[in-house]
Amino acid sequence: MTLRQFLRILRARFAVIVAVAAVVLVAALAVSLMLPKKYTAETVLVVDAKSSDPIAGGMIPSPMMPSYIATQVDILGSERVALRVVELAGLERMPQLREQWQLATEGAGDIKAWIAAALRSRLEVKPAREGNVIRLAFTASEPEFAATIANTFARAYMETALELKVEPARQYAAWFNERTKGLRDELEAAQKRLSDYQQQHQIIAADGRLDVENARLAELSSQLVAVQGQRAESRSRQSQAGAAESLPEVTQNPLIASLKAELARREAEQEQVLGRLGPNHPEVAKQAAVIESLRQRLATETRRIAASLGTSSRISAAREAEIAAAVEEQKARVLELKAHRDQIAVLQRDVESAQRAYEQVAQRLTATSLESQTQQTNVAILTPASVPMWPSGPRLLVKLALALAVGGVLGVGMALVIELIDRRIRGEDDLARLRGVPVLASVPGTARRVARGRLVGRTAGGY
Repeated sequence: MTLRQFLRILRARFAVIVAVAAVVLVAALAVSLMLPKKYTAETVLVVDAKSSDPIAGGMIPSPMMPSYIATQVDILGSERVALRVVELAGLERMPQLREQWQLATEGAGDIKAWIAAALRSRLEVKPAREGNVIRLAFTASEPEFAATIANTFARAYMETALELKVEPARQYAAWFNERTKGLRDELEAAQKRLSDYQQQHQIIAADGRLDVENARLAELSSQLVAVQGQRAESRSRQSQAGAAESLPEVTQNPLIASLKAELARREAEQEQVLGRLGPNHPEVAKQAAVIESLRQRLATETRRIAASLGTSSRISAAREAEIAAAVEEQKARVLELKAHRDQIAVLQRDVESAQRAYEQVAQRLTATSLESQTQQTNVAILTPASVPMWPSGPRLLVKLALALAVGGVLGVGMALVIELIDRRIRGEDDLARLRGVPVLASVPGTARRVARGRLVGRTAGGY
């Protein structure tokens, strides 16, 4: 079929097309007038997602803003929010809705879930393209009901958003509370171990005993070094006991010095008396006896001093052994005190670690407890829904335009169907189906007769 043939069919069947379109249009008008009127109420919400949380201090990054708004739109249209709307508005107690639920489900299922599903089907949520504004529209047959449910949806959404924010904080607060009790017990146990250890060994962490003991050890070590030097010197002097006259103790002894001086004086007097009186004189013998007595006293005193060197050496050895034992004992005491201090340091680190863990968890517990008790949300109603004055549906003009288009398409289809059932020759092109029959001539100005199905030309076959 060519375009010319199609146009000829439309012109020939124009009445059929108009009739079908008129029937569809009238039917659409009748249906639109029979349908109940619908009213749409709109509530505008604003989500303040750019300001920081006053408790947690967090802030949503700008790249995450579209995702956050999309999440809020999904929450707003969720079943949880719809169920809260049913509870807040008390819709399950309305006789009309209960009757509709009985007719629709024969009493099966939950009436709240059924009403929530019905509300969600009439709810429309649209976020702004660029911004934090969310538009909530609800459609109902009564304008007051539409406005009430729209505002109730906004309220239910704000409460649900707050619950979704608070519920995790409450769970964390409960967990942190239990954890805080356990950490407190651990801290008390660590402190008790430290206190028991200090009381058992009578040691205080910062009492300065270790410094005192170290100073005492250093003093004893110095004394030991000094005694060892004295003993070495005593040994050296004792080894020189054969030449006692050359010992410093002998040469520097006042008694020995006086004896030597007296001996020298007596010897000088003996020389004078001997030269003057002769060797057999009693005075010479007397002087010799005195000199021999002085010499014996000098030898006795020298031997005594030499013997005292041995005694001093023995005393130095005993003193060295005593101080060495004291040094070893002091070393053991210092080492024991250091071991106690090290153990106390370990116990103190355990206490400090337990204290830090307890403080951190207690701090988180305080923050989560505050967050779980917050009653503030970052969503606010920008424009509450008001009772609509004009119905939003049914849209008569839109439906009539759509019915006219559908009726036109159906009319054209009907014309083509009728043409296929009752074929007519409306032009030269229609003769193409007669094979072997050429067109001899055409009569111009016969458009009306062509439209009526008359012959436009003669053929060799007698047409």
